[in-house]
Amino acid sequence: MKVTDTLLEKLMEMEGCRLVAYRDAAGIPTIGYGHTAGVRMGDRISAAQARQWLRQDAEEVMRQVRTLHVARTEAQMEALTSFAFNMGFGRLSRSTLLKVIRQGGSRAAIQREFKRWVYAGDRKLPGLVRRREWEAERFFAPSYPTDDEIIDRV
Repeated sequence: MKVTDTLLEKLMEMEGCRLVAYRDAAGIPTIGYGHTAGVRMGDRISAAQARQWLRQDAEEVMRQVRTLHVARTEAQMEALTSFAFNMGFGRLSRSTLLKVIRQGGSRAAIQREFKRWVYAGDRKLPGLVRRREWEAERFFAPSYPTDDEIIDRV
């Protein structure tokens, strides 16, 4: 499964793009749509390069999410990829969100877990609230089954 244009566009909207390197909230040199690999302060890129790196970075995150074997639909994969792209795969893999999904939690329980992740430091951020709302809804959107789901049916 590849990163869909729908997910790519949504990540572009949620991440925002900066074509000149900057330090993120953790002080890490970042450029484009949250790209950090090999970035040095003073670096500049084109919008096309930012999009290319976003696709590559999102595909790597999706590959990591796939190893969890919990996304049964394309929509679930997109929601979890967005979450992990923003919060980090390590946080997703240790989260109560993942635990609730694995335990077959209800829609309400899973959506509640998504929506807990809206703070940066002690501040509730409107951008994170919007992102978690989208992820919580997307997780339950009708879509095609993933390879894991198809294999489980056979």
